[in-house]
Amino acid sequence: MKNHLSFHFLKKNKKKTFIFVKYFRKTKNNSIMQNQESLEKLLKILMTLSNDLGYTPAELAEMYDTNQRIVSGYIKTLRDAGFIVSETEGKLKVDKKSPYYKEISRLLHFSDEEAYILNKAIHSIDNVNEIKNNLINKLYSLYDFDRVAVTVVKRESSENVHQLTQAIKHKHQVILHNYASANSSKVSNRLVEPFDFTTNYISVWCYEVESGKNKLFKTSRIWRVELLNENWKHESKHQQDFIDMFRIGGKEKMPIQMKLSLRAFQLIIEEFPLSEKVITPIENNQYLFDGWVTSFNGIGRFVLGLPEEVEVISPDAFKDFLNKKIINRRF
Repeated sequence: MKNHLSFHFLKKNKKKTFIFVKYFRKTKNNSIMQNQESLEKLLKILMTLSNDLGYTPAELAEMYDTNQRIVSGYIKTLRDAGFIVSETEGKLKVDKKSPYYKEISRLLHFSDEEAYILNKAIHSIDNVNEIKNNLINKLYSLYDFDRVAVTVVKRESSENVHQLTQAIKHKHQVILHNYASANSSKVSNRLVEPFDFTTNYISVWCYEVESGKNKLFKTSRIWRVELLNENWKHESKHQQDFIDMFRIGGKEKMPIQMKLSLRAFQLIIEEFPLSEKVITPIENNQYLFDGWVTSFNGIGRFVLGLPEEVEVISPDAFKDFLNKKIINRRF
């Protein structure tokens, strides 16, 4: 039984190249559906191996619900088709010097700009919107959870995000080594059970075993993620808090009203795009912010940076918070 993989190129307008992949098996017993499933797995393996992380045959087999013998067959098929599949310390990946790599990469992967625009569009939709969930599910079905993650995070965080996605997928505990906390100003190791990411993988929701609390950990502040063999032990306690437009998590929503100048309006929607949904123009180039936050910290930093451009209307508790921040300030 032989596998056949052929690439056909159709040029259009002298600049764009479209690649069509045909994959089929010559056999009397295999159905069309089986051939389609084989093609789907082959393409997904090609997509997975074309990032910079590298995967072992065992990881690929588990990822795509098959066995290592079948994976070896797919790897052989790719090599027979001209792809250079390199192996370093047991991890496989497609070499960028492979024929057609550049053309296929353009089709299979998002550029940084494409990923930014796509994620900004999708994640600007309200969390309870069914269309948003459908779009994300379609992306994950096409590119796999890890593939979407690797596309949108910074290169220095990609390995940590990969380990966290594996922990979430298989319900394992991890150690966040040398996590730099902005709240405590301390660097320490944290034993946690990660269970979800926030927008663009900026933070990860985890249940911290020592404190017994659900917390947000910024992925950029994690030095290294160690994936443990220990399964989750506190899944029933996993719970996400609300996250406000300033990316701060909390258990309660506190209403805020402020009057913004044109400059403050432009800066807040640039830095915190979701705030635009709760801002309306009023008069004389002024805008009303009428939204909610889970903490005064995030919005407080913004207001304190533009004291002449923002007028806090309510609540009084927020005014007291700001006054306490500046009362002892000396420069």
